[in-house]
Amino acid sequence: MSLTYGGDYNPEQWPRDVWDEDVRLMQRGGINLATVAVFSWARLEPRPGEYDFAWLDDVLDTLHAGGIRVDLATATASPPPWLAKRHPETLPVTEDGVRLAVGSRQQYCPSSPVYREHARRLVERMVERYAGHPALELWHVNNEYGCHVSRCYCDVSAAAFRTWLEARYGTIEELNRAWGTAFWSQRYDAFDEVEPPRAAPSFRNPTQLLDFDRFSSDELLALHRAEVEVIRAASDVPITTNFMGFFKPVDYWSWAPHVDIVSDDTYPDPADPDSPAYAAMVRDLMRSLGGGAPWLLMEQSPSAVNWRQRNAPKAPGMMRAWSYQSVARGADGILFFQWRQSAAGSEKFHSGMVPHGGTDTRVWHEIEQLGGELRRLSEPAVGLEGSRVPSSVAIALDWDSWWAIEQPASPTSVSYVQALFAWHRAFTSLGLAVDFVRADGDLSAYRVVVAPAHFVATDAQVASLAAFAEAGGTLVVGFGTAITDEHLHVRLGGYLGEPLRRALGVWIEEFAPPAAPDLGAVGGGAAPTVALEGDVVGGAASGSVWAEVVRVDDAETLATFTEGALAGWPAVTRRDVGEGDGAAWYVATLPDRDGLARLVPRVLEDAGVAVPPSPTASPSRAGDVEVVRRGELTFVINHGPDAAELRLDGTDVLSGAAASGLELPSQGVAIVRS
Repeated sequence: MSLTYGGDYNPEQWPRDVWDEDVRLMQRGGINLATVAVFSWARLEPRPGEYDFAWLDDVLDTLHAGGIRVDLATATASPPPWLAKRHPETLPVTEDGVRLAVGSRQQYCPSSPVYREHARRLVERMVERYAGHPALELWHVNNEYGCHVSRCYCDVSAAAFRTWLEARYGTIEELNRAWGTAFWSQRYDAFDEVEPPRAAPSFRNPTQLLDFDRFSSDELLALHRAEVEVIRAASDVPITTNFMGFFKPVDYWSWAPHVDIVSDDTYPDPADPDSPAYAAMVRDLMRSLGGGAPWLLMEQSPSAVNWRQRNAPKAPGMMRAWSYQSVARGADGILFFQWRQSAAGSEKFHSGMVPHGGTDTRVWHEIEQLGGELRRLSEPAVGLEGSRVPSSVAIALDWDSWWAIEQPASPTSVSYVQALFAWHRAFTSLGLAVDFVRADGDLSAYRVVVAPAHFVATDAQVASLAAFAEAGGTLVVGFGTAITDEHLHVRLGGYLGEPLRRALGVWIEEFAPPAAPDLGAVGGGAAPTVALEGDVVGGAASGSVWAEVVRVDDAETLATFTEGALAGWPAVTRRDVGEGDGAAWYVATLPDRDGLARLVPRVLEDAGVAVPPSPTASPSRAGDVEVVRRGELTFVINHGPDAAELRLDGTDVLSGAAASGLELPSQGVAIVRS
């Protein structure tokens, strides 16, 4: 089996004589997998119960004859117009009561039994016809669940929400307790009084909002599982559905066990200098969701997309560099949306592997180059396929915390993902791989675990983090952690929860976000910061987003706040934990990039984790050169504007040249075997 290379193939957009040319170009470009039928429901079932598979038979047979394998979609992501015409109740409703219309895609209510039944019938027919097809490599269920409609507030969804709540709480009394309905006279007497959190006069019940987030993710997962059930009954071909990086509406921890291969769609902005670092975090998440197993980049763009306000093309070499970033961080396949750039429709200006200009173009030449290289890297002697990315550092990621900390009526405005990103970049800029974990998962494989802004924490999660430090690990807890339990009830007596409070040797008396006028009220202004100082952050530094009044019981203060009401109060603390070499750090703000760049090496030293030496001589800017170890290979990717000289012993398997002294141009890549 080779590394997978290909993309979304939509032959129904083109005349039949183009299909044969497509296969010839796929062979020329090194393509070995085509994703087919993602948006084909209206073509496959033009009228209710009337199916037309002849064209798809032709597509699969033509691809198979050309040696191209198929990732076959179930086509349920975009219902045909006839479904809405006959069953308008299947259309989703917004929280303001607006029923969305046909004319786009993904226009279905996730709870609709009518949609579910029609989708199931289509999948049954697809599996019945193609389960034994020799081209079939992978089943692709639906597409980008929740991308456009992640929440529906219609009456059907309301009834499903009540059923979900009754299963979760058992009695209305328990729901009242969990939701804290004694406040604002919200007490319910029966489940049939409960509605989704539709538009309301003021703040809606926080736990109701959180439960609706959980319910909505579960409803989408139920759609996925229903299709998986049909496929599993008749096929043993692996199943996937495409995730979308850090996608807030869907808890991918719950979803990952229900796919055989984790796959991802990701579209970093070529105009954003932080995109390579953020994309690295997305790749690490995909690897982590699969427990470290190789994953699949299902979609990326060959160049520009069409849905940003300004759609910058990828610079020459950038597509190749970002593709290798995925491979370095565990991907065994690189695919694109889409194969041939559309001539009509809403995505006609989204770039394709075969662009509007044809094959005498920069984009096609880069596609062809990467295909040839991936073919060579697939050789068993290279040892790349199936290899893993070792990591001694992990970051705890929690969707409940993400949903809750960004709710209205919270202590301050927080971007949960930006807090994760700040810590992730601080580690990866040192050449260290980072895994994502659940706080109550198995943490024993790691030397360092960071829990940033883990706002919602169950007793099990609090105990697990504390136990990690007690067992000899180095735990770093960030601001805003364990403020509430899973019902959003505040942990009284100093936040944090007793086991964690004891391990850290601190408790939190009060939140003290950086002081500034309400930016929403005054219409703009600079983001507020708070000053801190200490050797551990390299002297003077600043923090943003959040700050706290930290009371020290049994910990060493390593940095303090230096201004205003917080002056003299601890900003960073550390405590020896357990009988071994465990340590528990607390960081009461989000230090700036330079502050974290100085703090993280101290944490790593504390944990006995060595920082690898830089593989290049004097990169132009810190973080420009990305270094990842996968199996026996070291990937070096130069994202910066200037060339960088390698100082690694070994051979670059891409060029065959000695690595030491090799110059990597901007967007250059080396894969070094020592």
